[in-house]
Amino acid sequence: MSNLSLSYVVLGAYVSVGNLRYLFFLLAALLYGAVLFVNTSLILVICVNRALHQPMYLFLVSLFVNELYGSSGLFPLLLVHILSESHAVPAPLCFLQIFVIYTYGHVEFCSLALMSYDRYLAICRPLQYRRQMTPGKVLVLVLVLWTYSFLKVLVTVSLNLRLRFCGNVVNSLYCHNYLVARLACSGNRVNDVYGLCGTVLAVLVPLAPIVFSYARILRVCSGGSRQTRQKAVSTCCPHLVSLLNFSCGGCFEILQSRFDMSHVPAALRGVLSLYFLVIQPLLNPLLYGMQVSKVRHIYRDTLSCKAMAGH
Repeated sequence: MSNLSLSYVVLGAYVSVGNLRYLFFLLAALLYGAVLFVNTSLILVICVNRALHQPMYLFLVSLFVNELYGSSGLFPLLLVHILSESHAVPAPLCFLQIFVIYTYGHVEFCSLALMSYDRYLAICRPLQYRRQMTPGKVLVLVLVLWTYSFLKVLVTVSLNLRLRFCGNVVNSLYCHNYLVARLACSGNRVNDVYGLCGTVLAVLVPLAPIVFSYARILRVCSGGSRQTRQKAVSTCCPHLVSLLNFSCGGCFEILQSRFDMSHVPAALRGVLSLYFLVIQPLLNPLLYGMQVSKVRHIYRDTLSCKAMAGH
């Protein structure tokens, strides 16, 4: 195949598993349903209850919306291909999936960075917190991070659309920007430079406030009271677990897409490539819903009220 543009992309990581595909379809459908339910229910709980209209919970709403967005960019097409004998994806749909998944990754990392700065202000500057982190400022920050992520990924996808391709098979379970770009007949200097700069920015821009915030939090905790340390642990643990999980998932995805992993079983490679797209959207609402006491109590009370109303 040698043409100026792709007409379709073949996802080459799918293997024939016979009737087991129905089991895989059921598992994937259950996971998607769980992601939709837990994220949507927590968004509704936070939006409906005015007691939760605070900066931290507004950041959580943005995070949960992003989980729904990213999951919807993966699961519908994944479910279709699990049952299908053909794993060809029309090029426009493939580039749309790239846009959604990469935007999801950028928004996720930037949201975790903003949440780390919010935790820094709450722990290290509690008296100034309400003045420096108002709901209006939170909405502006969330709007900026979504706009920044959309524009950054849009430029990436637009540059790839200009490439001349000499192949159409990618060894992945979903459309992957790096693997699709490797199908180009020759390198493009603009794409290469922007790709390098974009990768550096995607890592350093969110990483800077995360490192700054936790360095200050550790400094305050080391010289603070036991109560301060307990507050830091209770408020930072869910965020740290989420951050580490997403970082590990991102590392898994980078390793399996950029290096020769032929010695690793195909099933394990598939799990590693989907980890940050499947586990993170399910982990975050469970983590925050169970660990943040105010959310947990209001969520339980809301369900109790609905149950009583039903009777």
